[in-house]
Amino acid sequence: MFQNSWLILLFPLLGFVITGIFSKKLTGKTSGIIASLMVLASFIYSATLFFQLKQITNSAISVDLFNWINSGKLSISFGFLIDPLSVTMMMIITGVGFLIHLFSMGYMHHDERVNTYFSQLNLFVFSMLLLVMSSNYLLMFVGWEGVGLCSYLLIGFWYKKNAFNNAARKAFIMNRIGDLGFIIGLIAIFTTFHSLDFNTVFSQSSHFISGEAIITFITLMLFVGAIGKSAKIPLFTWLPDAMAGPTPVSALIHAATMVTAGIYLVVRSSSLFVLAPITMDVILVVGVTTALVAAIIAVLQNDIKKVLAYSTVSQLGIMFIALGLGAFSSSLFHVTTHAFFKALLFLGAGSIIHSLQGQQDIRLMGGIRKSMPITFITFFIAVLAISGIPPFSGFFSKDEILAAAFHSSPIVWGLTVITSMLTSFYMFRLLFLVFYGSYRGDSKTFGKIHESPKIMTIPLIILAILAFAGGFLNIPVMFGGTENFATFLKPSITFFNDYNFEIPNHLNEILLALGVLLLIIVTIFVSWYIFVKKSVLPVSDSTNRGIISKFIYRKFYFDEIYNFFIIKPYQWFAEKFTSFIETNIIDSIINGIGSIVVFVGNKARLIQNGNIGFYMFVMIIAMISMIAGIIWLK
Repeated sequence: MFQNSWLILLFPLLGFVITGIFSKKLTGKTSGIIASLMVLASFIYSATLFFQLKQITNSAISVDLFNWINSGKLSISFGFLIDPLSVTMMMIITGVGFLIHLFSMGYMHHDERVNTYFSQLNLFVFSMLLLVMSSNYLLMFVGWEGVGLCSYLLIGFWYKKNAFNNAARKAFIMNRIGDLGFIIGLIAIFTTFHSLDFNTVFSQSSHFISGEAIITFITLMLFVGAIGKSAKIPLFTWLPDAMAGPTPVSALIHAATMVTAGIYLVVRSSSLFVLAPITMDVILVVGVTTALVAAIIAVLQNDIKKVLAYSTVSQLGIMFIALGLGAFSSSLFHVTTHAFFKALLFLGAGSIIHSLQGQQDIRLMGGIRKSMPITFITFFIAVLAISGIPPFSGFFSKDEILAAAFHSSPIVWGLTVITSMLTSFYMFRLLFLVFYGSYRGDSKTFGKIHESPKIMTIPLIILAILAFAGGFLNIPVMFGGTENFATFLKPSITFFNDYNFEIPNHLNEILLALGVLLLIIVTIFVSWYIFVKKSVLPVSDSTNRGIISKFIYRKFYFDEIYNFFIIKPYQWFAEKFTSFIETNIIDSIINGIGSIVVFVGNKARLIQNGNIGFYMFVMIIAMISMIAGIIWLK
């Protein structure tokens, strides 16, 4: 079974090829069915591997298909590493990916390029699966670049709008910046370990001591790659703009693929990162800063997808906080629960946008919960989960990270708690403004509001069940659980020597969790009081704001800073450099050639003087020269 794990990759690849080649012959429904079934087949196979892996002693299976590259000291196989970490990611990618494919059949059925959409969606799933299944860094990088390409194609799917093209280019370019760090890291890994194979690199890493410069450099470079893919400060501004693509694409990028790649890279390379305390501190600082900044920005956003986008950036920051603390399994647990409730939030937003004829401004919504009961209930469950309300999944995964933060640093714990409070505020703000009160949009649209078809609501219901029950995968000891998820992942992760983030007294841990829960409940009440009781409506995007409000609404002016210090100087240099090259080199060469031709022409024309005797003389000289040349060559 493990030897045939390549089939998991083959299914979505076949879907990409079939729907791509026959895009003009297949109906949109047929393409959707083919693409969805291919991802479902990969999920079933992944689930089978999961259950088999739990029953065997050796929980890491290497599958080498063939020798891919063999040049000098460089020997790389095209192979896969099937272990608890990769199988967990495979199930998230294919399981959530299948539900997104299913939802897309209803959401995208009217689009004229729906076949191309499903083809690219299958390629996206294939690339992410290749990334997490690879047994070496180079093959992982192929999948890494594949998801970058697919994100570019799908973010700019509606390419006829320049703004969407700009968003796609922005995502592509900013990811290339991060990828440069990844490439440098790969070079450093091969130089140090003379291999890019995971097993070889990780086994040799045990010979290094903590804090060695080369390991610190390698991990910092890998982290730069993770910053780009997982949208961390300073390379996070591409992710909110990625909302230009179809909403199911946003769900796939934010929940099951792309942004989770950076988390996976760090967890997979935990053997290296635990030897680099400086890098771990950098990860922690970046995680805390990103989580807090993105949460603050989300508070003032009016576009329903932008709120969810900044929410993703903030939640990824919380995952990186866990990574920086060495709580790798806690980070991956939050990746798992986040995949459930964030996919549900985006697909719920897609259902709302679909019903409201494309409207995305939450100021022009309201009072639609009775018209869309399934969307409302499932969206409400997702909001409860991301806010960390027990017994929903987000409570358990966030509590693990908060416990780790409290054990490590009260300051980190306090900032993470503030981030959690902000999360509950802006998510309930979103819920109240969209579903409660009276409808504030076009009266003609209100009469057409209806629940989405079953092909869209069934995925919502399934994800709602997962968002509710997902936390039970890893019930902590203080609640009588055995932390099955963390136990399952242990063979794939290297921990710090002092890894013990559980508070010795479970009563204290319960009191701590209850204290955080109380703060979140108070925050939810404040949100309800403002947006339901007082019916406060956020100011429009065009309204003049105060200094602080404007600073937050303009996203801390990150884009403006990049534009001023990077883009404008680059454009100025490019224009001046291009002008210099064109004027002083290209024009000089072309004009010089032209001048030479004119000069030679002016001199050569004098030969035509009309004297027949002169012509005969030149002809004889030419014949003698030819004969002499032939004789000399012999």
